[in-house]
Amino acid sequence: MNQPTCTVNVSRKFQATAESVFDAWLDPKQAGRFLFVTPAGVMKKVEIDARVGGKFCIVETRDGVDADHEGEYLEIERPRFLRFSFGGKPFPATYVALTITQDESGSALHLVHEGVWLEYETSVIQGWTGILENLGLVLANR
Repeated sequence: MNQPTCTVNVSRKFQATAESVFDAWLDPKQAGRFLFVTPAGVMKKVEIDARVGGKFCIVETRDGVDADHEGEYLEIERPRFLRFSFGGKPFPATYVALTITQDESGSALHLVHEGVWLEYETSVIQGWTGILENLGLVLANR
């Protein structure tokens, strides 16, 4: 399966501190409200071992089928940087890096997803954009 790949970049600003944005990614309660959540899905499992070498597993049931999202934390530098592998059958692992910066009006998150199969570029951009929109709602309603 030698597929052509690309790198996806998505950014969003939040009216929240960099610490709040960062911590949401590693807190199972918050992550279960925005990470890989779809409007009609039902969150089944959120397991996060928030340490370098730790793994995460988030499963949402969609139309009776479990959508598994798994990976391993590779770098954790609170509150500015998080990098993890991301993949699951039948796809090979890809890599996601989050860079979070603080400014006077809140914070900004820049997400880079490397190794995305080119044919999925548009849907991956849409997926991460939706996840960041959901994160904004979670942060606004804490």
